[in-house]
Amino acid sequence: MSPQEGCGSLIGDPEQEFLGELELLRQRDEFFREQRVRRYLEIDRQGIIPNHYFARASMECIELYRDGYFIAAVMVTQAVNEGILKLVAARNGISDRKPEGFLDLKTSPLLAVLPYACLEASRRIWQSFRNDVHHMNPKVLQLDFQGLAKENIQRLALVENEVFGCEIQGSRLVPKYPRYWDVSEDGTVSVFLRHPRM
Repeated sequence: MSPQEGCGSLIGDPEQEFLGELELLRQRDEFFREQRVRRYLEIDRQGIIPNHYFARASMECIELYRDGYFIAAVMVTQAVNEGILKLVAARNGISDRKPEGFLDLKTSPLLAVLPYACLEASRRIWQSFRNDVHHMNPKVLQLDFQGLAKENIQRLALVENEVFGCEIQGSRLVPKYPRYWDVSEDGTVSVFLRHPRM
């Protein structure tokens, strides 16, 4: 008997396995649906953000939290936060340095372009056990990832609302800070919609 035949005999009928997994997912979805909706509704979010390279990851923060993947939500909020810090620094001609250098609330060059509360929210995301989570240190066993994920998503919403704030005037989107939106020559911008009803 070949190794493939040996493995195949343990797997069984692929079609039956597929149908079994499909049914398990359907039952799990039905069981957790109400919790997922409640988690989704309890967090704030900016409905429209620029279509930057981290826009999809920003949306995934919300989806991961909604679906109960709290460790991943913490990691992604930390990564998106760093991406936004780098973007703000670059768009304001601030020298490229490690993001933690931007977060000293007394000396940060970003204080010239971001409100204190925004930078404080960003700093708190950075300090949300970043190294322990990033390196999966033993300390992660003691962390409340659901609470931490929710706090980070709320903080990230504050940062995004400030950096990517905008208004809809008639049929036009008017960014608070156009330099973060990649406005084209014809005045249009590429956006990422994060509102389920849009």
